[in-house]
Amino acid sequence: MNLELRHPAPADRAAWDRLWQGYQRFYKVEIANAVSDLTWARLHDPAEPMHAGIAWQGARAIGLVHWIFHRSTWTAGPYCYLQDLYVEPDVRGGGVGRLLIAHVRSEAEAAGASRLYWLTHETNTDAMVLYDKVAERSGFVQYRVVL
Repeated sequence: MNLELRHPAPADRAAWDRLWQGYQRFYKVEIANAVSDLTWARLHDPAEPMHAGIAWQGARAIGLVHWIFHRSTWTAGPYCYLQDLYVEPDVRGGGVGRLLIAHVRSEAEAAGASRLYWLTHETNTDAMVLYDKVAERSGFVQYRVVL
């Protein structure tokens, strides 16, 4: 598969939107358009710790990844949180997810991060087959309070 991975340019908004909507459908969530607009703006603001990559197969955008750097009380360097990862259903299993994770890992290493981590839903067993090959499970369980 001939892939190119790059940071989304302003002209890539429609491609990003299509992948972002696919991600939301997969997780059965609906993120307000205003929040998506804000996220897009943050992804293009060099002062923000948020980043994105889009995998392209020719002219078709087929994968999306977002990551965020943040401080930790456990280390001097930052942690890197891979927040969103989405690959179009018809190309899953072809190495796109692995490429996106490897890209974020490379970015995290270049930034001096001491940890790259992510979450997935317990029902996302197909993705966990890949995740178990490229990372280790931490054993932590997430709790949350929606505010």
